[in-house]
Amino acid sequence: MTDKQVVRRFEQIVGAGNVMAAEADRQAYAYDAAVLDSVVPALVVRPETMEQLGQVVALCNENGLPLTVRGSGTNLSGGTIPSSTRSVVVVTNGLARILEINTEDLYAVVEPGVITAKFAAAVAEKGLFYPPDPGSQAVSTLGGNVAENAGGLRGLKYGVTKDYVMGVEFFDVNGELVKSGSRTVKCATGFNLSDLMVGSEGLLGVFARIVLKLIPPPKASQAMTAVFDSVEKASETVSAIIADRIVPCTLEFLDNFTIRTVEDFRHAGLPVDAEALLLIEVDGHPAEVQEDSEKIQKICRKKGAVSVQAAANAEEKDLIWQARRDALPALARLKPTTVLEDATVPRSRIPEMVKKIKEISQTYNLDIGTFGHAGDGNLHPTILTDKRNHEEYARVEKAIDDIFEAALAMGGTLSGEHGIGLAKQKYMETETSRGTILYSRMLKQTFDPKNILNPGKMIGE
Repeated sequence: MTDKQVVRRFEQIVGAGNVMAAEADRQAYAYDAAVLDSVVPALVVRPETMEQLGQVVALCNENGLPLTVRGSGTNLSGGTIPSSTRSVVVVTNGLARILEINTEDLYAVVEPGVITAKFAAAVAEKGLFYPPDPGSQAVSTLGGNVAENAGGLRGLKYGVTKDYVMGVEFFDVNGELVKSGSRTVKCATGFNLSDLMVGSEGLLGVFARIVLKLIPPPKASQAMTAVFDSVEKASETVSAIIADRIVPCTLEFLDNFTIRTVEDFRHAGLPVDAEALLLIEVDGHPAEVQEDSEKIQKICRKKGAVSVQAAANAEEKDLIWQARRDALPALARLKPTTVLEDATVPRSRIPEMVKKIKEISQTYNLDIGTFGHAGDGNLHPTILTDKRNHEEYARVEKAIDDIFEAALAMGGTLSGEHGIGLAKQKYMETETSRGTILYSRMLKQTFDPKNILNPGKMIGE
């Protein structure tokens, strides 16, 4: 088919109003939240039904058109940047229905374009709990969360997105609907394609529906803050809490640079003289919460905390967590370019990794604010720069290399929750092996012979 015929066929499938061909409309889909070059796609298509989605995928495959699925574009590794100017971007905001919330069997069925926070709120209204809470939850979509295996503040205790996916329905490149998993607690039917699809970053299929596990909410919780006069004491406290067999639902870390920046942004009363701050929350049975809270406060003081303060009410608790969620937007105001990484190490290596990031900051004379999910080893060193300053950005790239090299040397991983995409592709073989890359490419070739599904991402061509 000619280009005009292809556009006309897309319009027949989804309606002319759901096909964006004008360059001004396509520009908005040329980039995501990663600091990478933008690529304007050839077309943007917005299906509104499962049937339309399957037909769109099949049409792309028939015509050899690269296809990138996009939710809200919050991806931090370049996973939703179109692979070429021939690409078709399929947006999922027309597939944003919560199809079922089952309060008897504790599951939900959703379409991929459902906003994470809206889903969590709808579940909470039914007296249930969906724990995964990525920092982008106010705008990110569940399809994107599954594709990237998104984490969040509560990952330490409750796990990440993969721990809540019971089943998926997705389209292969031929537009055939593939089903895997179940609405039951146990399912041993066929290949475990659901787990294969989690974290696949759009390389193996296109989500149509997702079945998610729900759990009862905790009966009680207690949030607290611990102030430290050294980063080392704070990071050692994290290790001590875990070593004492206490698993908080959240255990977050902010360094002084981040504390001062957030306080300037939010005016939440944070201690700007503190070298480091731990934000901690425990939840569960009221008696357990009280016992764990007392133990944690005792550990913090023993490890040298200047002060430990428990939230007196829900308002103070909300203020604590809003301050943590403000870390990225506050830092992003300081310079034109914000490079947010998520190198992750075993929890016991947190003190060493925090120290290493500080050394890297000094070596390359860069502003790096470090915060993140210290309880699960997932730190977010955030480099503030201006990409137009080529000399400085060259130093940024070297610093990123050093950060990942350090994380891997400590037995860590390239990504705790942001995915690989384009940004970290060059490091993949270092963490895994050449055989891993080749095996992954064979899988990709089998599922996608024409290489139309998000080509060039994660494992290269």
